[in-house]
Amino acid sequence: MDQRKTKKRIRVVAVIFIALLVVCGGAYAYVTSALKPLNTASKQEIEVEIPKGSSTSKIGEILEDKGIVKNGTIFSFYAKMKSKNLQAGTYLLNPSMNVEEIMGQMSSGNVHRPVVYKVTVKEGAQVVEIADTIAKELKWNKEDVIRQLNDKAFVQKLQQKYPVLLTNKIFDANIKYPLEGYLYPATYSFYKKDLTLEEIIISMLEKTNKLIVENEQKMKEKKWDVHQLLTLSSLIEEEATGYTDRQKIASVFYNRLAKGMPLQTDPTVLYALGKHKERVLYNDLKVNSPYNTYVIKGLPVGPISNSGVKSVQAALEPAQTDYYYFLAAPDGQVYYAKTLEEHNALKQKYITQKQS
Repeated sequence: MDQRKTKKRIRVVAVIFIALLVVCGGAYAYVTSALKPLNTASKQEIEVEIPKGSSTSKIGEILEDKGIVKNGTIFSFYAKMKSKNLQAGTYLLNPSMNVEEIMGQMSSGNVHRPVVYKVTVKEGAQVVEIADTIAKELKWNKEDVIRQLNDKAFVQKLQQKYPVLLTNKIFDANIKYPLEGYLYPATYSFYKKDLTLEEIIISMLEKTNKLIVENEQKMKEKKWDVHQLLTLSSLIEEEATGYTDRQKIASVFYNRLAKGMPLQTDPTVLYALGKHKERVLYNDLKVNSPYNTYVIKGLPVGPISNSGVKSVQAALEPAQTDYYYFLAAPDGQVYYAKTLEEHNALKQKYITQKQS
């Protein structure tokens, strides 16, 4: 009789234990699920305002109402357990963020601020174009912007901040614009109204400086200094099209430099002339300028545009070819040749016949 009672008690205890495991397991699964992103596929950015003095519970409630977390109560308990000091402010959050990412942003005070100005520098843009973009966005006078960018005292102040990037080569008497080639192509967002030109330019120089630092070893291997690298990469940028293999173009320049041949690239003629033309005429090639690679040997005195990362990489890692000539056809295709005879034949086929 006692054995039967004992077995019955064991069965009851086992059932209760299993029930507790099921309940606890379900609760654990629910909590774990609530800590995961609400929607991993979401790309929606939601502005969430956390008022000053909000309790952790209130913050959890706001986040749930905004569709950022699955369960605001679990979020608040988790934040308390982690001893996170969540700060008030306006945040830009995404339902694809997990609880740790949300807490990280809110505890760091990384608040969202509306963009006041946005300046986009395109790859291949020249200083005058960048000045125009800045002037239009900030409602400034373009000539005033250009004047300040050419002001030696202004540039020397920037040089003090970036002495490795901005060498005295930019102050050569023949340089048109000292910062040409040094303003990194990207989109820049600014969050305050009382913005200065110095702050805008520093944002651009900072990115260029980072690129140069990352490639210091490759520059040493190629024996290029900063000014030479940015000058060569600007030539590659100006010759490049959507179809172009920049590394092949770089190889042509390398091969010509090694043989002491003039680079003979039309964009340097246009830069020397200070104008854009659909066709470079024979007389244009004679313009007397340290930028004109038809009348000088080696690199021009300085960059002719602000090149992108791909062109800088091509300047540091050219393809290994036997080409000394390349020809950009009207359809954007680029054709390469080893000899002048081959080059002239390509020109006859893809340029002269097309124009006749």
